[in-house]
Amino acid sequence: MKRPSWNELLAVKTVADQRSFRRAADLLGLKRSTLSHTIKGLETALGVRLFHRTTRSVALTETGEMLIARMTPLLTQMDELLNEVTASDRQPYGTLRISASDAAIGLLLETTLPTFMQKYSGIEIDLVAQGELVDIVEQGFDAGIRLFEDVPKDMVAIALSGPLRFVTVASPDYLAARPPIKHPQDLMQHTCLRHRLPGGKRYHWEYEQNQERFALDVPGSLTLNSGALMTEAAIAGLGVAYVPQRYAQHGLDRERLVTLLDDWTIASQGIALYFSQHRHMPLALRLFVDTVKATTRV
Repeated sequence: MKRPSWNELLAVKTVADQRSFRRAADLLGLKRSTLSHTIKGLETALGVRLFHRTTRSVALTETGEMLIARMTPLLTQMDELLNEVTASDRQPYGTLRISASDAAIGLLLETTLPTFMQKYSGIEIDLVAQGELVDIVEQGFDAGIRLFEDVPKDMVAIALSGPLRFVTVASPDYLAARPPIKHPQDLMQHTCLRHRLPGGKRYHWEYEQNQERFALDVPGSLTLNSGALMTEAAIAGLGVAYVPQRYAQHGLDRERLVTLLDDWTIASQGIALYFSQHRHMPLALRLFVDTVKATTRV
């Protein structure tokens, strides 16, 4: 039997991670037809079928699952070995794929990424902005970044920020012709900018003071799924918004927004980088985690 090449094994691993020939081909820089031909050639040489293919999906066969389970640690070890012996300047290389919200990516651009990219120029960072919470292992990501409250319980979480304060804001022009907002229930008489969660439900605005707690499905004719867009809509005078303070800060600084119900707003635990505790940690991810710890002020 002809021994599979490194490129063939990498192709199998990438298709298995992505569950898609199209996405895998994009990552590998190949035409989809070339990647498909490579996989079929390897299956023929091995005399086994590695993938179930339909027009809509790709899934590993039982043999393919066994191959991936045994092969993944070996590929990771080989990557780390090559990292140690190849580059003359000893710069590590590789690709780090991270699923994150747009707020988290904005935070990374201000803190961790400048330091990391300057220090480890050989490592490529593939940041994918996703509103929905995805299975990072199934989708082939090395890590994810979300609110601490949303991190799956079986993941390792590293703090990227301190507590994240949510604020209720509106423009002075909007408030000028409307009744004051002194209690969360007053919002029910206002036009609010509602937030659609990734799963499809509307987010209920949360307030707490002493023993009182409210989770309000506020009224409004405009629903958005982005905190940044909700902030811009509030600046435009379209209604009251409830967003993380980092989104609203530029509007507050320019006095185009004012905060409301300051004594009622609650805070999230903050933003976290998370990854699987059951998978071998690639060198690129280990270096990234070290940089996060060194650059994060909690």
